[in-house]
Amino acid sequence: MPNDETSTKPAELGYRMPAEWEPHAATWLSWPRREGISFPDSYDRVVPTFRAMVGALLESEPVNLNVCNGAHEAEARAALQDLPGEKLSFHVIPTNEPWCRDHGPIFLIRAKDPQMAVVDWDYNAWGGKYPPCDLDEVVPTRVAETLGLPVYYPHMILEGGSIDVNGAGALLTTEGCLLNPNRNPQLSRGQIEQRLRDYLGVREILWLGDGIEGDDTDGHIDDLTRFASERTVVTVTEEDESDANHGPLQANLERLRSLTINGKPLEIMTLPMPGRIVRENLRLPASYANFYIANQSILLPTFADPKDEEAVTVLQRAFPTRRIIPIDCRELIWGLGAFHCLTQQQPAL
Repeated sequence: MPNDETSTKPAELGYRMPAEWEPHAATWLSWPRREGISFPDSYDRVVPTFRAMVGALLESEPVNLNVCNGAHEAEARAALQDLPGEKLSFHVIPTNEPWCRDHGPIFLIRAKDPQMAVVDWDYNAWGGKYPPCDLDEVVPTRVAETLGLPVYYPHMILEGGSIDVNGAGALLTTEGCLLNPNRNPQLSRGQIEQRLRDYLGVREILWLGDGIEGDDTDGHIDDLTRFASERTVVTVTEEDESDANHGPLQANLERLRSLTINGKPLEIMTLPMPGRIVRENLRLPASYANFYIANQSILLPTFADPKDEEAVTVLQRAFPTRRIIPIDCRELIWGLGAFHCLTQQQPAL
């Protein structure tokens, strides 16, 4: 049920993007393809991490899994065969790569005449870095068709990992990504902000600066700073002044200290950064901020690092009613992302 460009904007109809900690009906994932580019020569090594992720999610909520065809579904089922299947559904919605946060639907809800809708942002694989992305580009509409939901088209390139919302009118993002000329060179900062307001139901846009070293997304917020409540954020910092991440993360922290929501300052909790992870001379963007908030738990990427336990402790304080589930992501991070990059929440009405 697509809506054309002249349609009333979702915000005018009372829609909003809920916070990730609000109740989920399900989590959507896209199963990786053996021939995909995300995990060069390491598909078999990364599958156990996917299995651990799906297993943890199924303890909390249903999982909807996108696959390309019957053979792809069979491969995924074989990897997940010992998991409970009653809450696991497969959908033939082909994808190029598995990063459902970025190519998947962003769901909206409204309280009046309770309804859900999908926003289908344009998608160019992180600024045209990894063609082809033709299958990924249409995933939101395909999901909406599967669920029988209306679709709104902002006609602006945006990946889900580049934004985080508190569900109450505030949105976090970065200049490094959203203002990058490889996304929407025809749009001004003000025009980008207006699209976010019109299509996500937010009012206040909180801008941070640059991302971490090795992040090929140009600075997605989900590697940096996340809402933990309407006015609380958790943000990563790097204590080692010789590390390339120290300066940008310190600058982001200073910005956070100056930002407000409804005129009130943010409550800031800091997460450590794991030590450098280098593979084939490439620094990988390992970050504890790339956690996923499920209904009953937090899926936390860990890296066999001394800072893993500190990250668990901080997130347990940030989310006291949820169980923190640490899962080793040393193989997954070779794809330059972790659990938040792979997941997309479908809110409960």
